[in-house]
Formats: sequence, structure tokens, C-alpha cells
Amino acid sequence: MNEILNQSITAIKGIGGETEEILGEMKIRTVNDLLEYFPYRYEDYRLRDLADVKHDERITIEGKVHSEPSLVYYGRKRSRLTVRVLVGRYLVQVVLFNQPYVKNKIGINETVSVTGKWDQHRQIITASEIHIGSQTKSKDFEPVYTVKGKLTVKGLRRFINLAFNQFGEYIEETLPEQFLKNYKLLNKKTAIRIMHFPTDQQELKQARRRIVYEEFFYFQLKMQSLRKFERDHTKGVAQDYNLESLQTFLESLPYSLTNAQKRVVNEILKDMKSPFRMNRLLQGDVGSGKTAVAAIALYASTTAGFQGALMVPTEILAEQHMESLKVMLEPFQLRCELLTSSVKGKRRKEILQLLKTGEIDVLIGTHALIQDEVEFHNLGLVITDEQHRFGVEQRRVLREKGENPDVLFMTATPIPRTLSITVFGEMDVSIIDEMPAGRKVIETYWAKPDMLDRILVFVEKELRAGHQAYVICPLIEESDKLDVQNAIDVHSNLTHYFNGRYTIGLMHGKLTPDEKESVMKAFSQNEKQVLVSTTVVEVGVNVPNATMMVIYDAERFGLAQLHQLRGRVGRGSEQSYCILLADPKSEVGKERMKIMTDTNDGFLLSEKDLELRGPGDFFGKKQSGLPEFKVADMVHDYRALETARNDAALLVQSNEFWHSSEYMYLRNYLKESGVLEGEKLD
Repeated sequence: MNEILNQSITAIKGIGGETEEILGEMKIRTVNDLLEYFPYRYEDYRLRDLADVKHDERITIEGKVHSEPSLVYYGRKRSRLTVRVLVGRYLVQVVLFNQPYVKNKIGINETVSVTGKWDQHRQIITASEIHIGSQTKSKDFEPVYTVKGKLTVKGLRRFINLAFNQFGEYIEETLPEQFLKNYKLLNKKTAIRIMHFPTDQQELKQARRRIVYEEFFYFQLKMQSLRKFERDHTKGVAQDYNLESLQTFLESLPYSLTNAQKRVVNEILKDMKSPFRMNRLLQGDVGSGKTAVAAIALYASTTAGFQGALMVPTEILAEQHMESLKVMLEPFQLRCELLTSSVKGKRRKEILQLLKTGEIDVLIGTHALIQDEVEFHNLGLVITDEQHRFGVEQRRVLREKGENPDVLFMTATPIPRTLSITVFGEMDVSIIDEMPAGRKVIETYWAKPDMLDRILVFVEKELRAGHQAYVICPLIEESDKLDVQNAIDVHSNLTHYFNGRYTIGLMHGKLTPDEKESVMKAFSQNEKQVLVSTTVVEVGVNVPNATMMVIYDAERFGLAQLHQLRGRVGRGSEQSYCILLADPKSEVGKERMKIMTDTNDGFLLSEKDLELRGPGDFFGKKQSGLPEFKVADMVHDYRALETARNDAALLVQSNEFWHSSEYMYLRNYLKESGVLEGEKLD
């Protein structure tokens, strides 16, 4: 970076020790940090016709005082001032809180300009600012910044102005010329100036467009370079699988692959045959047939003389995978074994010995697979199911069990395209976006809590037909903060309701892993007909006999989570149902329920969820893989994200990028970021 702009902020005239400390808390330490500390919104002071203003918008109006102001005190030092103002043909009520002194400043027929929030239904403006006389603002837009301590927005604006006057000429261009021309982007200096000192909406839009593209481009430049260097510097295994045997295996499957499965299998097989190490994410909705794809890849690897490993998050899921893979692979004389923490003593020793000598072809298990004592003879393919449940470190340890084996990550959480190219930008992504033929769509209904009795009658009808039901609750036990149905209460109520006719299980996060396994086993073997649970059943539980899913307080869940829960039913041949018990108060909550009843497409739901909740909440908690952008928004600016990704990918794949002096500053940026160290990965 330019050394002049990298100076301490104290180089700006007027910034002393105390201000330096406050700015430091705001992560503003250099001149450049201050110049690139952008507003989070703009106060719009343009006078507009009230007919064009939407409900809850912030607006500025100008009009004549129509009535004497009324002042009411309530509580200690709290007041409410109300005055009617005639704005064009509208008589508007203006409300000011805790500004009693304004009463003596305004008289009837006086012109005032007011800025505040517009309540369209009641024709009220809750004012944040009021000025006597005609609008005197010199600008239509005023930037609003996040500030701390004694620093005011006005003070920060003054420092940014000083910084621009003193150092603005040293702002250098940071994007390649070709992109500035192709997309008609503003140069960096102009864009930064407009972000802080805009004169109209149109120029602000162009400045933001430039900054957004730059943020995405630099992030993707790191991602695509990582990807290139990982490929170039990690020798993989070229798996020369037997195509004829593989064809025979495919013909043995009891169903035809969907077109999406065929496409994904071809992408995986191509990776396995190449000398580069596969690093691929396989996304597929619940029931789209990821297990079949995994079986094909594992079989192909064994025909090339390698072993395969499948790591899953829970023992019960490991057992289910073991059962289905054995059925597919054992007729071809392949040996599958299960390794979990429950496998102990003599049996464990035997498995470890057979694995080491290469007599086990496919090992299925939990994180027990990554323990030191587990040694493979010749590991060629590692598949991790529900990969976001495992830490990066756990995945790395399993990968190191072989000589750079091919790696396939699988997930049933449909991740929106914008997030997958951001969080998993260094991976190849395959998507199964088609369901197997003949699969019955789960019927989803939204019901209010007062309909519970009717719903329980419906549940009992399914139980009488020999089926099973899940009942999901958001919390484990009573909470003062949230008035939601909790699992323990619901379990008690249902036990009382069914009165011995059916057995009710209870599952929640406070049980030990062994207790969870035991409850789940009892449910999967139909020893318990109803399972009351928190969201711990969300991923990887396969009970084909379960046809009912009832979700209490459904508005408390995100769309992606509701869809995952719904996917626990509909796994057999019978018609399945999902009932959302919810009484949402917000428009977003109502919208969620409506979307859930309208579609079963997980990818469509995930996109909607991202729009409603934002990227930070998508994974349930702040995902460390999500970058922090100052201006760019992955959801609303997704086209710019895709464009930047394609541009960065083409650039790092070109020889010119690595050797031309034109791109020296970008290569230096990659070194400073720790992405490159000389000519290898950091």
C-alpha cells in the first residue's frame, strides 16, 4: 500500500492523542483507514411529495405551522411535543420527543423543515430534526457514520474532510485498467470522494458500484490464487478406475440415476482421474441421492486399487450409511467396515489390522476415523458427510491419512450460490438439483396454535396406520425470556394425551451422546412411536416409517432449518406431512411460513432465507468463513460477486498475471495477505 496513506492518523492536522485513541477503537489507525471508513447510510434531505413516500421511510418535509404546539410531560424529564404542519395539500402531525424548548421557537404560520420517520397510516412524522425557516441544507445527502466515545458524526466528517484535502491526491488506482473500462467504473479517488461527499443519488450509486466490485474482486483474487496454488503444489493421485466394472456396478443399482446425479458423477470421476487432488463440495437436497453418488465414487476408487473412507457426524448416521453401502458394495466382493467409538476391544484391533493390510476396502465411521491409531494401506478417496459439522482441523487430519487423497465434501444443507462461491470459493461445487422420479412431495401446512387438538387427531390417525411422528420444539426447558413450547413440557403433555396408547421419546441437547444414540435407536426401531425433540434431529436421521413432522413455534426457525427438519419425513413410500404451528407477528415471520407451504425446493428456500435473514445468520451462527465487507452485500450485490469471481479466476489462470509488471501490485497484495509466500502456499 502507498506509504503516505499508511501513515498514522496523527499525520492529519487536528488529530491528537485523545482522538487517536477513540479512532483506534473504531479500527481506524492509518490515513487510509480513515479515507475508507465509509458511511453506513445517508440522510436524505431532498424535499419530496408525500404521495411518493413509503410507510416508515425517513423524509424531510417543509411546511407552515397550522396549530399551536402542544407539550406534554411524562415520567422524569421526558416530554412529547406535538404540532400540526400544512405540507402542500397534507395536514401532517409532527411529534418531537424530549425537546420541550422548541415550543417557544415556533408560532402559527411559521415555515419549518422537519426530518424524521413517516407513518403513512396515521399521517405522523416522528421528528429527529426540526429547523425554523426554509430548508437551509447545502446538500441533499449527508453521510451518517458509526462513531464511538466523545466523537460525533459531525466531528468525524470534519476529520475525513481534512484527510481528503491533505492526502486525497495520493490515492492510487487499485483495479486493473481492463476492468475499469469494461464496466465503466469510476477511478478510486473519485469513488472515495463521492462516498463521503455525494451531491446526488446517481453519482452515489456509481461510487458504491465501484467500491463493491473492488471488495469482491480482492476477496476472490485471494480465493482463486489459493485454489490455483493448492492445485499446482499438491500432488494428487490419478485414479485409473476400471470403466467396464463401473458400468456393471451402475447397472446393478435398483434405480436409474437422475440427470443431475449423472452430471455430478461425471464431474467427480473426472477429478479422480486427473493428477490434481479433488477438492469438491457436493450439495444435494434431502433425498436427492447423494449416498448413491458417494457409493459410485467409492466403488470407482477401489477398482483403481485404493481404499475409501466416509466420515459422518453421528454414530446412528454412520450405521445407516454402513447398511446402505454394504447392500450396494458387498455383492462386488468389497469389504465395508464400521468404526465408531462404540467399536471396542478385540473387534477394534481386528478392524485396525485389516485396514492397515488393505483387506478393508471402505471404512465408514465418525470422527473415530481420525484417531492416531487408524492407519490405511492405500487411501485414495475421503468423503465427509455434512462437512460443516466437522472442523477444518478434523477434515485435514483425515486427509493426511493418505498420500493426498481425493476429497469430496457432502452436505444436505442447500447453500445459496452467493454463499457457496464466497465461503467455499477455493472448492469446486457440484449440485444435485433434481429429485428421483416417483418421490412424493411432503404436504406442508401452516396452522395456528389454537388448532393443536385437530392436529393431534391427525397425528393419531397416522400412528394408527403404523407410522411414526416427530414433534420439534425450539427450547429444552422453561425460559423466562422466550414464551415458547419447550421439549420437556410437550413430552409431558403428549404422554398424558396418548395415555399409554403410544410410547413417546424425548431427545435434546443436554443428553449425553450415548443417551441420544439410545433414544434415536429406539425411535428408528419403532419402539417409540413419537419423538419429541429439539433440532438435534435436523441432520442425517433416516427413519422411513416416520410420516409426520409437527414443528412448534415454527416462526422461531430460519427457512433452511425448517426445510432440514421437514426432510426427516418423506423418506419412505408413504405420503408424509409437515405441520408448522406458528403465530408470527412480523411480516418476515408470515412470509417464512408462506414460502414453506409454497415450495419444497431447498435451493429456492435457501436463497429466500438469505434474503430474509442475511448471510451472518445463515449458518445459525457467525461462520468464520464469511468475510467482512465494508460496503458490499453478498445478497443484494450477488451479480457483482459472480462477475468479480469470474474475472479473478481468469486473471490468476493467465501467465501474464504472474509475470507482467502491470500486475505487480496485485501479486504484492497476495504476498502481504499471506496467500502466497514466494511461489507456494503459506
